[in-house]
Amino acid sequence: MRMNRFFHCLLALLILLQTALTPASAQTAPAVFRVGFTTTAGNFVIEAHHAWSPHGVDRFYDLVQAKYYDNSRFYRVVAHRWVQFGIAGDPKTAQLWRHRTIADDPLLQHNTFGFVGFANTGPNTRVTQVYINLGDNSRNDKEDGFAPFGKVVEGMDVVQKLYAGYGESSGGGMRAGRQDKMFEGGNAYVDREFPKLDKLISARIVEEH
Repeated sequence: MRMNRFFHCLLALLILLQTALTPASAQTAPAVFRVGFTTTAGNFVIEAHHAWSPHGVDRFYDLVQAKYYDNSRFYRVVAHRWVQFGIAGDPKTAQLWRHRTIADDPLLQHNTFGFVGFANTGPNTRVTQVYINLGDNSRNDKEDGFAPFGKVVEGMDVVQKLYAGYGESSGGGMRAGRQDKMFEGGNAYVDREFPKLDKLISARIVEEH
């Protein structure tokens, strides 16, 4: 009897622990909303449109609500090409979300200056990492995984000022396969190896429609 009670208690504990460690389930985002980013280079605003990329916008909304992007780094900045962010500064949080992929969306907008999308490694592999186009990257339009979900509507001059001195060497894209140390070491690793990278201090929803 005592043994059965023990196993029931253990099972309940495991269920509670799993619930606590599982990211919040996806919710449907507003049709249009704006997210204000505070960074060490200044502030900027992304406007997200649900109709442009429903799965992508729902994921972006969830991540912002969860404060996933707070206290992270702009680890991939290549002048006139792109800015990339989206690996949480806390390794436990980064690992928790790392493989929670979402389905692709049909591409309705283009990867041109100021448009924002999710990085990926192939079909249906978008997770948390976001890029901002610093130039015409419409060559990526051939893949639905690069469907833009939003656009920078304020502070694009700030985005262009983010530190770009490390280029691809401070993490690179998801397809480069050089991000394991960032996921394992978090901000401690990034700040030690690439101390000049700009910081993403916070991301907050500032307007919804």
